[in-house]
Amino acid sequence: MSYRPIEEYGIIGDLYSAALVGMDGSIDWLCLPRFDSPSVFAAILDDEKGGRFKISPTVEELSRKQLYWPDTKVLITRFFAPEGVAEITDYMPVGVSADDHRIIRRVKVVRGEMDFRMECSPAFDYARDDQETEISAEGARFRSEKLSLGLAADVPLRTEGDRAVAEFGLREDQMIVFALGEIEPGDGGDLSLLGRWEEELFLQTVDYWRRWLSRCTYAGRWREMFHRSALTLKLLTYEPTGAIVATLTTSLPEEIGGERNWDYRYDVQKSADGLMGEEGTFNLCTFWLVEALTRAGRLDEARLIFEQMLGYTNHLGLYAEEIGPSGEALGNFPQAFTHLTLISAAYNLDWALGKASL
Repeated sequence: MSYRPIEEYGIIGDLYSAALVGMDGSIDWLCLPRFDSPSVFAAILDDEKGGRFKISPTVEELSRKQLYWPDTKVLITRFFAPEGVAEITDYMPVGVSADDHRIIRRVKVVRGEMDFRMECSPAFDYARDDQETEISAEGARFRSEKLSLGLAADVPLRTEGDRAVAEFGLREDQMIVFALGEIEPGDGGDLSLLGRWEEELFLQTVDYWRRWLSRCTYAGRWREMFHRSALTLKLLTYEPTGAIVATLTTSLPEEIGGERNWDYRYDVQKSADGLMGEEGTFNLCTFWLVEALTRAGRLDEARLIFEQMLGYTNHLGLYAEEIGPSGEALGNFPQAFTHLTLISAAYNLDWALGKASL
């Protein structure tokens, strides 16, 4: 395995925590049960020991695409190959219970047929905790001293070290479901409960995101990006308090190999500039520039810079903290401040342009 560029990830969440899903079908970041909890999957930090939950086709000749179900944070990763077309639908059910946090992964073949490999390898507390893996007829249990997880699966599993793995094939219109969630320590109960009522959970989650977005009254220019940023900010909101985490991840440097790798999940204030190395350009500063130009009446400049910045988003409308010298995303991801300043810049620039046209 190798490290994917951070811009090649999408995000799913349940307003208590969130996960990064790569275009290769691998969940490489997840902390449970809260945003600031120790990691369960952290392959973005350590590809060998960090842990991941990957489902992907085994065929080598493959192209990929990621998109969100319209007006939601339900993520679809689609795979195209000569043998067929397949998709993984990932989501975390919203509005279920404050103590019920799980990831649901639907795997479906849309055309033809395709073989898959699934690997689930939690590495609790940044791979520092001892753990044990137990396979049963309905799935797998992963236990550590502080947290235990259950994986419900529609296919037989086996162990490879501490990992649960499976190989399976699907034909056109066939679908199977994997559900990963918290279980009680020592729980030997029915793991299939994690995946029960999955269709209802899916519809409930889609409905939640669409109802929430329908309350947005913005109808100006760049509406799609405005909505995408609003959904991202909502997903990064911790529901019990209403606080927005500055970013989902931790310890991703602003310079590869550098020391600017703060954990913004706890404290959004940075230490003062005096550190070694270089860094990229701050996205939020560019959107602040757009606002400043707007307020100064320099609307043509403001619009040009704003629309140029929209070209630096990833394929899902997500921004990291910075942009590197080659246009790559740098730092932790996705960055709430960037999306907040995008919304503010879009709103004020749209208002000013509308007023100027009267």
